[in-house]
Amino acid sequence: MWKRNWWQWLLGVVIVVGVCWPAYNWTRSNIKTLKDAGRTRMAPVIMVPGSSASQNRFDSLITELEKETPQKHSVLKLTVATDGSIKYSGNLKQNDNEPFIVIGFANNKDGKANIDKQAVWLNIAFKELVKTYRFNHFRALGHSNGGLIWTLFLERYLKQSPKITIDRFMTIATPYNMESTSTTPKTKMYQELYQYRAGLPNSLTMYSIAGTENYTSDGTVPYNSVNAGKYIFQNQIKHFTEVTVTGANTTHSDLPQNKQIVGLIREYLLEEDVPNKVRRQNQQRLRGED
Repeated sequence: MWKRNWWQWLLGVVIVVGVCWPAYNWTRSNIKTLKDAGRTRMAPVIMVPGSSASQNRFDSLITELEKETPQKHSVLKLTVATDGSIKYSGNLKQNDNEPFIVIGFANNKDGKANIDKQAVWLNIAFKELVKTYRFNHFRALGHSNGGLIWTLFLERYLKQSPKITIDRFMTIATPYNMESTSTTPKTKMYQELYQYRAGLPNSLTMYSIAGTENYTSDGTVPYNSVNAGKYIFQNQIKHFTEVTVTGANTTHSDLPQNKQIVGLIREYLLEEDVPNKVRRQNQQRLRGED
């Protein structure tokens, strides 16, 4: 009888699979929806340049990121004046859920006193962006002193917007111990960052990238100064990873558009699908095999 009715059994199996598979997919989708409940579709990538750099500092990087990307990113640039007023250029396109936003400062000079002020101005611009575009999570990128400005902001000012979370944070050649080459960080900038490190979001995933021409510096920022960042972030946030990039185009000013770093930004900050070759190279760098 079983042999005569095998097709009925097969039909039953097909029907069960046909019913259960969509239910399984719906359950997975529903779990993800519940997990992400309350998160806005928009999650901008906000970039802050280093000292003496304008809101145009990341133009070359953005051009590189736009190549071979599954989606185009609109770009909005802000310049914050010393009185807190903001000048805008560019615009965010409708339905762009991952726009690039660059925040520069009219006073973009170096030095701890100015970096402290720039963190305050970043906070002013950030609140205006949240008010205007109503996002509640974002990603951050800082080059050079831009990473110091972001770190101060995360430690001392992000908590003023308790419903806003940062998903990922990446710094490029950020001198946490300023120009010092010492392996024992002691500068006032470092001391301030270390003092307020408990204010860092404990759910944060962070990548600190160092460039080295000669394994001691990138021609401007000493490697030991970048490396000092680990004492600020480790044991305070969820994940901290330091990556050292060597080879061509690793001088301080070249790093934001360095192709190796562009690959790291794609995979670990933007979380894009990248070619297997790029992924293997990035994983090697994360393991310190570069």
